[in-house]
Amino acid sequence: MTSQSGQDRRKRNLVIFLPDQQRADTLACYGNGKVHAPNLNKLASESVVFNRAYVTQPVCSPSRASFMTGLWPHTTGCTNNGFALDRRLATLPELIGDNYRAGYVGKWHLREQPPTQRGFHKWVSVEGVSDYSKFLVEHGLKPDHEKGGFAALTISNLPLELSQPRFVQERACEFIKRHRKEPFVLVVAFVEPHSPYNSPFNSEHPINDVDLDPTALHTAADDNLPLRYRLTREWQHDRATHDKSGTVRQFQFGLTLDDYRNLKQKYLGLVTFVDQCIGSVLASLESAGLADDTVIVHTSDHGDLLGAHHLFGKGVMFEQAVRVPYLIKIPGQEPHMVMQPVSHIDFLPTLMELLDRPVASQPVGESLVPLVRGEKTQPEDIFIEWNPYKKREKRLKKGTTLASQPLVDQAINESTRTVISADGWKLSLRDKDLNELYNLNEDPLETRNVYYSGQHSKVIASCRDKIRRWQESTSDTVKLSSD
Repeated sequence: MTSQSGQDRRKRNLVIFLPDQQRADTLACYGNGKVHAPNLNKLASESVVFNRAYVTQPVCSPSRASFMTGLWPHTTGCTNNGFALDRRLATLPELIGDNYRAGYVGKWHLREQPPTQRGFHKWVSVEGVSDYSKFLVEHGLKPDHEKGGFAALTISNLPLELSQPRFVQERACEFIKRHRKEPFVLVVAFVEPHSPYNSPFNSEHPINDVDLDPTALHTAADDNLPLRYRLTREWQHDRATHDKSGTVRQFQFGLTLDDYRNLKQKYLGLVTFVDQCIGSVLASLESAGLADDTVIVHTSDHGDLLGAHHLFGKGVMFEQAVRVPYLIKIPGQEPHMVMQPVSHIDFLPTLMELLDRPVASQPVGESLVPLVRGEKTQPEDIFIEWNPYKKREKRLKKGTTLASQPLVDQAINESTRTVISADGWKLSLRDKDLNELYNLNEDPLETRNVYYSGQHSKVIASCRDKIRRWQESTSDTVKLSSD
């Protein structure tokens, strides 16, 4: 890849595909050729693929805030869903500069200030009472949710022509067509494949082709598992079996292996749905003659357990939640796979350098462009954090007997700081719950928490020191347990 000045060529455009809750192993480049995702698989074959890309926090809002600012969640103020992004911080389009037309289509999820107040010129919304809900009303549908919006389950049952992914696709294509003669930045943020796991593609994948994680096939182990994880698991399973009608609703979480497999089948159908829509947006770039002038990125804000460790969703430090797809297609760059782990904290400075924009002082990460170019660099330690919800956690089984109420209250408000060391150890330290240590080289499924085995004191001390130094360098004040 050679760098050219803006005088020699048109400024590159940037298109970011940002589905919500897509885990890494839903694409062929990550080892799963059974998922029907031809457009993303083709994009991957033309891209630099990061084999092990990790989020800054495995839940929507904090992860998105890191995308937009290049900062850690504890710095942005957006430490979990429900918290607002610090108004004083510049966002991606503001850091890139005024020479680009910036558009945001789809899920924002950063509260209070919309994208149009954070540097984007155009926003097509889909959350709550939105551009999408108005679109549905115009087509004769009556709102069935608070303040005039539509329930997620209602939306998931709509036909293709009224579906939310198709709406996002079409508005993204319209933006490209309208601004094809000027440099632009466009974020295309799908809600899917987030739950409810339901769409016209529910039966897209034969049930026999749906493979469950090995940890879903065995009895759930509670030994040395953090209490918050066990409380979440208990709530999810209890919630599935205590519907008022006595049946499991479509957006609930099942108990049996068949339940797990059926839900994953529907989840993979959503991946296919998003893939088709991305294919249309890519075709729009081609028809506008912009394919050779556009950097294309595909990633996600976090993954989904989908029954692994007998859990669903995100919010935990298991690989299925914190590891995501990360593809970057750059004009003139040969495709290849980057094997060493990388962090989303480097997302923003990487894109700024690829657009030949000066990297601002705000982002704390480093550009990954040397890896994009195929250069050898020293593997870095990866850091991930978890911060408690804004309000008391509602995802609890009423009358839980897993622990006393004081311990439950403590666990649901725990904070975690995790390091994945360059040599494959994964240490999670907490302030109010059990710690975890896994050897990802020998135990990639994370089935054996060896923190309390008494056999790895040197590893724990080394990784603990890495976390301590990271906290100091990022002004993170969480007091972690030394036990």
